[in-house]
Amino acid sequence: MERLTDGDPQRIGAYRLLARLGAGGMGQVYLARSDRGRTVAVKLVREDLAAREEFRGRFRQEVRAARRVGGRWTAPVLDADTDAPVPWVATGYVAGPSLHTVVGGDHGPLPERSVRVLARGLTHALQDIHAAGLIHRDLKPSNVLVTLDGPRVIDFGIARALETSAGEGLTRTGALVGSPGFMAPEQVRGDRITPACDVFCLGSVLAYAASGTLPFGGSDSGVHALMFRIAQEPPELDGVPESLRDLVRDCLHKTPESRPSLAEILERLGPEDASTGPWLPGPLTAELGSQAVQLLDVENPEGGTAPAPALPPM
Repeated sequence: MERLTDGDPQRIGAYRLLARLGAGGMGQVYLARSDRGRTVAVKLVREDLAAREEFRGRFRQEVRAARRVGGRWTAPVLDADTDAPVPWVATGYVAGPSLHTVVGGDHGPLPERSVRVLARGLTHALQDIHAAGLIHRDLKPSNVLVTLDGPRVIDFGIARALETSAGEGLTRTGALVGSPGFMAPEQVRGDRITPACDVFCLGSVLAYAASGTLPFGGSDSGVHALMFRIAQEPPELDGVPESLRDLVRDCLHKTPESRPSLAEILERLGPEDASTGPWLPGPLTAELGSQAVQLLDVENPEGGTAPAPALPPM
């Protein structure tokens, strides 16, 4: 989190802004609180995108669909104003760091039990998203938040609003929608996108969570080389526990029709863990508990100059 700047608004809709959570391809994201006391994340669309009517139309459509997504594994879309001079959308705030922050930071790869709980939660989230007629398209560690009671998926469907009439899967700059390292072969090729795209991305996320490395390597040798490996070469899964390796490999099949369905993934993961203990390692559980307590104290007086608590990036 970062404190608000003088250029930030004090309120967006019915929400008082408290701090900056970060920025993405669509715009700035704020921590905010409703008049009734609910803590939310408000995403404010960039002005250049807001000025494009084709973007507004797609944004309006995707927000309407995203509001239908329910369940315990996603951050619900609570409110939006797609017709405002600068459109915005508010989602339930999830008090937890991203999977990218956890695995890429001090904690490293998750143990096998944690990866299994993560896999079940993400699969349930994708079921809810697909049931609403959406495809996430950009499932990646930074769009998975880690909480004390399981993972949460954010930004479902909204990435699609960045597409334009220039072509299916293209952004305003001509780049493919998705994140290098967590894209499906059909995204790389510009082919038709189906829900199986999210299954491939799920496989990449699980491989990263279990090993701390990307199944097709990083972009050090260039994005085009990475995309070639995604489209043509087998994944590197040596760091994935043997009990999960076949499932992850099947999720990463090059052909969408050959990937397992979400129902099959849940079946192969086996029954829910009956253990009553935390699903995360002890040090990470303690850290998340401390962050949740600090969140209760987040306040920002008039003028927006007070620093936010020293929480890690979300």
